[in-house]
Amino acid sequence: MSLRTRLLILVIAAMLVPASLVGLRFVQNRTSEINAALANLAASADDIASDLGEKIQGTAQLHYGLARARDLDTRDKAACSAFLSDVREEYPQFTGILTIDPDGSLFCDSLRTNRTLDLRDRAYFKQALVSRSVVVEPVFGRLTGISVLQIAYPVRTEAGALKMVLLASFNLRKFAEYHHKRLLAEKEILLVDGKGTVLVAPSGGGWTEPVGASIAGSELLRFATAPDQKAFQEVTGRDGRAQVWAVAHSPSTRDAGLYILVGRSKDGLVAAASRRLYEDMAILALASLLLLAGVWILATVSVGRQVGRLASMAKRLGLGDLSARIPPPHPRGELGGLMSLLNGTAESLQQQRAAIADLNQKLSQSQKMEAMGQLTGGVAHDFNNLLTVILGNSEHLAERLAGNKELHRIASDIATAAERGSDLTRSLLAFARKQPLRPRDIDIREKIREMEPLLRRPLGEHIECTFALEHDVWLTSVDPGQLTTALLNLVLNARDVMPLGGRLTIEARNTSLGDLDLDVNGEPRPGDYVMVAVTDTGSGMTAEVASRAFEPFFTTKEVGKGTGLGLSMVYGFVRQSGGLVQMQSEPGQGSAVRLFFPRLATPPNAAPSPPERIVALDGRETILVVEDDDMVRAYVENELKTLGYRVITAANGPAALDLLRQSGAIDLLFTDVVMPGGMFGPELARQATQLRPGLKVLFTSGYSQNPVKAPDGLSDARILTKPFRRRDLAAMLRSALSAPSR
Repeated sequence: MSLRTRLLILVIAAMLVPASLVGLRFVQNRTSEINAALANLAASADDIASDLGEKIQGTAQLHYGLARARDLDTRDKAACSAFLSDVREEYPQFTGILTIDPDGSLFCDSLRTNRTLDLRDRAYFKQALVSRSVVVEPVFGRLTGISVLQIAYPVRTEAGALKMVLLASFNLRKFAEYHHKRLLAEKEILLVDGKGTVLVAPSGGGWTEPVGASIAGSELLRFATAPDQKAFQEVTGRDGRAQVWAVAHSPSTRDAGLYILVGRSKDGLVAAASRRLYEDMAILALASLLLLAGVWILATVSVGRQVGRLASMAKRLGLGDLSARIPPPHPRGELGGLMSLLNGTAESLQQQRAAIADLNQKLSQSQKMEAMGQLTGGVAHDFNNLLTVILGNSEHLAERLAGNKELHRIASDIATAAERGSDLTRSLLAFARKQPLRPRDIDIREKIREMEPLLRRPLGEHIECTFALEHDVWLTSVDPGQLTTALLNLVLNARDVMPLGGRLTIEARNTSLGDLDLDVNGEPRPGDYVMVAVTDTGSGMTAEVASRAFEPFFTTKEVGKGTGLGLSMVYGFVRQSGGLVQMQSEPGQGSAVRLFFPRLATPPNAAPSPPERIVALDGRETILVVEDDDMVRAYVENELKTLGYRVITAANGPAALDLLRQSGAIDLLFTDVVMPGGMFGPELARQATQLRPGLKVLFTSGYSQNPVKAPDGLSDARILTKPFRRRDLAAMLRSALSAPSR
């Protein structure tokens, strides 16, 4: 075999690995393009739903204006129809605009049909009878026979009596045709109602069901109406063609029973990505051929021995041996430079491989901890709302059943269980870094000295406990109560791993961390810190156990002897305080957990004010309660009425502002912090105090993503943490109502 052939074969062997990686990258790019196309389907569906939502809002504004028009306040049917006809010409998106008498009969319409219709059986009319806002329903119009979105608005007198129902029939077919043109006919649009009736059918793509037909029971309808929606659904039609569908996630249209789907043929979805893949592979093949031709020419004029050295090096690199090097001496010229370059490249790749492996491990740990924090925070938030109702109602039952010992005991057990659930949620919120903290500027050394009897108490005589506290430690801003709980958790864990005795050391000192000092999740956080360390001589942990030690509910203890929340609470508390956690442990060598709290940049200006004394009394004031959870709102309303207050309720911020704009005395705003709809409690409080200067405010929350800040005009932001008992509610209300206005 000739030198050129050997070199050519070696080069081909060396190219196999990078060529495979490049080919894999091309395949990944194809997958990314397909995923982007799928995401575009979902975005198109949500965009159409958003546009329809804007049309509904615009129609509502039109209804509000028409309700005040004098031309409708008449019993002249012809004049009313003529007026609505003129309005309809200004709004061609509606197939008709009409008014319905309170008895359900058609009075006048923009089509001037002069027909008699009984609309009492329509769902939108039934909802309008009991509603004060716009209601919608997708149907086929009785006057036009085409698919429309009926948008009805009940017009009422000042006394609240129903005068008429305004109805605008929004043309769904024209709406879909407009968006189909906007999407350049690449995608198909399907509109169905909750019963599976096709309101607007795709104009192509092999769709076989006409408008008015039913797809009830089909896989596509189950996908569209499923509460836990998948991102996409592939459906095979009768002609054997596969279609990929995405459904809009708009709550407003789904609540109205209208489902918007956007689909595209699977072949069209992957065709562009496949074509790009073939082009890339062709370019790669051409580049490979050119490279081989150049190598063939180079081999003709090269020296066999040096090429052999290069070939040996390339072969080892091709097999993944990044420790391969070409030893000196190296020849002069291009071959010598190439040898040096290959050596440097191999060394760089070896370093990069080690760095990538390290970064992957750090990224995986960070993502895992962050994902767990998001999950536990969300669960704790919803759980606190449930516990508020359970705890409050069990307390109420216990009072009512005081004469029945057995039932009174059961109600008390329910309250005790709810309080234990509250402790559990506090631990979850601590890990998720969403617990409400009350940090103070403290000397951690002095705080630990005060805690020494408490920390020694759980330890038996078989464990030697020493304190190594450095003098002149820096001040830091920490919640003292949470610090006590965290250290007590660490001490209890250390005691449990030393059943036969051992030595426990609690240390506090100043330290500075650099870029190489990492948190347990692999993040560097350089700076000046006060370090608190708890070190034991117990059984220690393996690397696998240590990597999971701070996960919620992970424990190596027997069932019933640990919840697995102690270390996760410590981790969340320290991270929420701006610090970091490190742990060092080896089997048989004990463990050391180090907590780092940021150094306070400047000393405190004044001593903290003494805690406010809160007295719980009943009252007669008027309180506006704003709470999105129906059960919590009903419970709070009942408790406040029991305490003697006059109560007004609202489910969200905009509804509360509407009440505040009306006349009538309101002494205090009692609002949840986190609410849906875009307006949180602090923003509601800001606007409320602008509407009513001097209005008192009390916040409540199961958790808050950020600390609650008092808006301008309030001297303090009081917050009542869920779940709470009646006495806590009463005490905080009196405290807020008694606070001086600024």
